[in-house]
Amino acid sequence: MFPVRCFTCGSLISRHWEEYKDRVAKGEKPKDVLDDLGIKRYCCRRIFLSHVETIDLLSKY
Repeated sequence: MFPVRCFTCGSLISRHWEEYKDRVAKGEKPKDVLDDLGIKRYCCRRIFLSHVETIDLLSKY
């Protein structure tokens, strides 16, 4: 599950997750997508770049 707010600065980031995921899946560079969405802080960007959907892995069990 993607976090609603950034753990460090508290900025609301969950509203951008679906668009980010779709655009990266279509082949756009993550850097360009984050710049276009207005995610400028490095603390917020690290959440997008390092997030792994664990719910899909755990739902099998």
